[in-house]
Amino acid sequence: MDIVKELAYEFNLKELYSQNIINLIDEGNTIPFIARYRKEMHGACDDQVLRNFADRLNYLRNLNKEKEKVEKVIREQEKWTPEIEKALADALTLTEVEDIYRPYKPKRKTRATMAQAKGLQPLADEILKQELSAPVEQLAAQYVSEEKGVKDVADAIAGAKDIIAEVISDDANLRKTLREIIAQKANIVSTWDEEADENKTYENYKEFKGEVSKIPSHRILALNRGENEKCLKVSIEINPKLTIPEIEKAYKKDNAYTNNIMDETIADCYDRLLFPSLERECRSALTDRANEQAIKMFEVNLKPLLLQAPLKNNVIMGYDPGYYNGCKIAVIDTKGDVLDTAVVHPTPPQNKVEEAKKKLLDMIMRNKVDIVAIGNGTASKESEILVADLIKQCPRKVSYAMVNEAGASVYSASKLAAKEFPDYDVNLRSAVSIARRLQDPLAELIKIDVKSIGVGQYQHDMPQNRLTEVLTNTVEDCVNSVGVDLNTASVSLLSFVSGISGSLAENIIDYRSQVKHINNREELLKVKKMGPKAYEQCAGFLRITDGDNILDNTAVHPESYPAVKKLLALFKLSDEQIRDGGLTALPKLIEQKGENAVAEAIGVGVPTLNDIVKELLKPGRDIREDMPLPELRSDILSMEDLKPDMVLDGTVRNVIDFGAFVDIGVHQDGLVHISQISNSYISHPSDVLKVGQKVKVKVLSVDLNKKRISLTMKGID
Repeated sequence: MDIVKELAYEFNLKELYSQNIINLIDEGNTIPFIARYRKEMHGACDDQVLRNFADRLNYLRNLNKEKEKVEKVIREQEKWTPEIEKALADALTLTEVEDIYRPYKPKRKTRATMAQAKGLQPLADEILKQELSAPVEQLAAQYVSEEKGVKDVADAIAGAKDIIAEVISDDANLRKTLREIIAQKANIVSTWDEEADENKTYENYKEFKGEVSKIPSHRILALNRGENEKCLKVSIEINPKLTIPEIEKAYKKDNAYTNNIMDETIADCYDRLLFPSLERECRSALTDRANEQAIKMFEVNLKPLLLQAPLKNNVIMGYDPGYYNGCKIAVIDTKGDVLDTAVVHPTPPQNKVEEAKKKLLDMIMRNKVDIVAIGNGTASKESEILVADLIKQCPRKVSYAMVNEAGASVYSASKLAAKEFPDYDVNLRSAVSIARRLQDPLAELIKIDVKSIGVGQYQHDMPQNRLTEVLTNTVEDCVNSVGVDLNTASVSLLSFVSGISGSLAENIIDYRSQVKHINNREELLKVKKMGPKAYEQCAGFLRITDGDNILDNTAVHPESYPAVKKLLALFKLSDEQIRDGGLTALPKLIEQKGENAVAEAIGVGVPTLNDIVKELLKPGRDIREDMPLPELRSDILSMEDLKPDMVLDGTVRNVIDFGAFVDIGVHQDGLVHISQISNSYISHPSDVLKVGQKVKVKVLSVDLNKKRISLTMKGID
């Protein structure tokens, strides 16, 4: 297979771009670097396309390796033919290659191999030709042998049928045909074991039937989980009238002496070998598809969560609610450093409400707190009521926000948290994390195992390595698209920057602590183990807000600094105008002279020129500033206050295959089913909704007992 051509075709790219991307990946360049700084070489593909390209490149290379292995084995058996060569060359999936390999693969002991050991292969070959002019029994009598273990004629025929059944089962073309029929026409069905399912979790699947071709991914995962928990029995069903004729077409001829035997053999092959194997393949393919879709939803939800707008220049009180051990409080300044901590006990069993209010009010006034960030876990409702009441009594203007604390306990018990806050107990670390999540979600959330952040579904059922890989890539893309302040970033944040490993991040921190302040990007070359390649990969993503060179506070790569100088000289502009925001006329000047002419004059491509101009117009810009700010509140609403047709403002918390969960400020997210999202047809909720998005919703129904809220986005003026 010509991988360059195949990838160019699949991704609708020029072959030159396809080859360039492969070369860039093989040279050790990271995806963020390729996406941002090598646009001319790949036609300005975004990071997601490039990651998909890299995944597919890896798959096709593994496919080629598997083809080489199969060819070697078949050649060693001296069974290589032009037909096999063509079939192998045309195979586009590992499954197809496995089908071709199947007849030549060393087999464990099977009924067919035992029959072959008894010398029954020639009998099977004669029956399979279906050209007999006398009863099979006459031919089979020649193979009866006490010495070889063939007791009688019936035994000989049975062995021959086993050999034929395996031949049919190993037919690559037949398997492909039947696989396609099952994928298009079969159903997946389940039966429910009521006794095993004490909580009736899977009652909805007690007599479930769904088309294999249409079943949604979340249902596949639910069926798998129910099966793993022994609450469901799941299988694939298809009418044999859709499949058996395909086998007969391929293997049955009209011969009076072999018709019955071939009918029996085909039925046995289908029931014992072919269908069970294809059913496993179908279930596996469905699971793979569902896993990829679920992982995709994690990715889709994680990106906007990480790219939430930071609440800069605010002093924030982190409030980690609890019962028996009290509520932990931590106040952080505008840089995220801890100013104050406390523990209050306004919740049961101690119920020291007035004492807690007095202490909290004192902390708010003393530290000039602007916002209280309340974790949404245990005792959060009582805590929100207390804070909302406290705000009414506070002389200072204060608001509060509910913060998703998923993963906060994971972080607070981690080695990283212990290293960051050695003098604080686990719960106080959690309060700091909650405050920092509101202040700078990206900088704080990257400290947590991505699988624990709380987006998506069925995270524990996913293939963990693949889930971690995809989510880590998402974090990397987010960190690099925002950029990292070189003089304040944590080890965790730096380690996600293109080209920077965990140990190199620590070396940067060590160097920073020695020099107190890094003044320009070039200084990075003094960091231990920072070689030219690592510097090339990371430099453009690191920012210095008050350094020697204003360009160091932009996404302009140092390799393009000479081009910037030429650009400014071309239009008689100065560095000071960059700093002062005085380059607003630059786009018009470039348009007048012509983009291509300007790009050629300064020695870069048009995509790089456009990126440079964007950065020069707004040095130090944070792409997250365009995102909606967190919902800040001063009063409380409860589920009991909700009534049908009530219209509310909400924030999307999670997007899933069948809808989206929306926070409407009542401690229980409401569900907007996919059918209630839009009057127009949408194929998936993520087509129109993303995590963090502000939406108007109307209450359809409220079930206080089950704590379920049904919402709609339709019919709202």
